[in-house]
Amino acid sequence: MEALRSKLHADAELRTNKYLPRISEQLKNTYSSSVLESSSFTKEEPEKYVGKVRDRYTFSNAVVLVVSDRLSAFDRQLTEIPFKGAVLNQVSGWWFEKTKHIVNNHVIASSVHSNVTLARKCKPFPIEFVMRGYITGSTGTSMWTNYKNGVRNYCGHRLPEGLVKDQKLANNLLTPTTKEEHDALISAENIVKDGWMNQEDWDFCAKKAKEIFAFGQEVAKEHGLILVDTKYEFGRDEQTGEILLIDEMHTPDSSRYWIESSYEKCMSEGTPPQNIDKEFVRKWFAAHCDPYNDSELPEAPSDLLCELSRRYIMLYELITGNLFQFTDHDASIGDAIKTSGKWVE
Repeated sequence: MEALRSKLHADAELRTNKYLPRISEQLKNTYSSSVLESSSFTKEEPEKYVGKVRDRYTFSNAVVLVVSDRLSAFDRQLTEIPFKGAVLNQVSGWWFEKTKHIVNNHVIASSVHSNVTLARKCKPFPIEFVMRGYITGSTGTSMWTNYKNGVRNYCGHRLPEGLVKDQKLANNLLTPTTKEEHDALISAENIVKDGWMNQEDWDFCAKKAKEIFAFGQEVAKEHGLILVDTKYEFGRDEQTGEILLIDEMHTPDSSRYWIESSYEKCMSEGTPPQNIDKEFVRKWFAAHCDPYNDSELPEAPSDLLCELSRRYIMLYELITGNLFQFTDHDASIGDAIKTSGKWVE
């Protein structure tokens, strides 16, 4: 089985390396923002909200999520990555479909356009449910950053002495953060005590986050990957009152993935695990500027951006088993929604 997984990875590396010229061509034509011409498919004028990565258009009976190519970290936009939005949208759609037996989600349709998901209207809970299986990370809220700075009580969890970077934790841990302008670490006790969520809603979401993460780790392992950590968001359906999984799921933006076959070797040699996520780009910015405080950021090298795009596409192909379909950004989102059915009227 391990030999088969290694071959799958080797084949994926060779195949996606051939995509680099196509990716490079798209560097100056990334999907940086969206304009949804409501008149092309509805008389209703939607309310637009521009997030770090997603543009959200809210209608009376549904939400349109347009996933851009923007790359966000350190609580700000860093750069843009070709085809990133399409990968995120399609990876999320695949995982949402695979986890419906654990918890329902907000998706109405995720294949009307490569970058678009039609979703049910939900009121999000103001908490991100961050699940961790390993101690790692480089941002201010990461477990490793806090641990190396002496923190031993992390989001209500008492961490033992002697842990090393990238080590597997004894158990998966739920380490929530508040959803504000700057994410803040918080314990389960304080979430309820301070009124962020009531006990019943917290218990439900926490239970589902743990179950989804454990399932995701099993699926990732089958594909030769380690799902290291991730974040989930939940919201309440405005019509039914049901709590749903929302936003994105197990994408290389919201999750950290390592190559399983090389993990033990990397740990024994003291080298970083091979990854398929945005961590190496985060590290580049951290090494070349103060990404939290500098008003202007340096321009990342084009080969770095292309490599991240290739890795995102490789993750999509490894997880889903499908070849990535390169799409034309000139395709009208409004027309795609119109032809997909009258979800938004």
